[in-house]
Amino acid sequence: MVTFTVNAVGCLILGALTGAVTAGAADAHLQLPVGTGFCGTLTTYSTFSYESLRLAQTRARFYAAANVVASIVTGLGAIFLGSTVAQAIWG
Repeated sequence: MVTFTVNAVGCLILGALTGAVTAGAADAHLQLPVGTGFCGTLTTYSTFSYESLRLAQTRARFYAAANVVASIVTGLGAIFLGSTVAQAIWG
């Protein structure tokens, strides 16, 4: 559950950063250190893939599939939400 939450928060931050850059409130050069550096360090997609694989190997295939689907849907939703909120604030 911790991995899921951390990845969702990282996606939210990355979405907000992208929305701020798109709205002109942040410099595009900020995306590299914050987007790649901070969010890349914060998120744990290698752990996510390891946990999903371990679930599948222990015959908990439903939970493995649910983890993958929920993580992808939540991550994309968090990016969209962050970007939308940032553009609404600064756009």
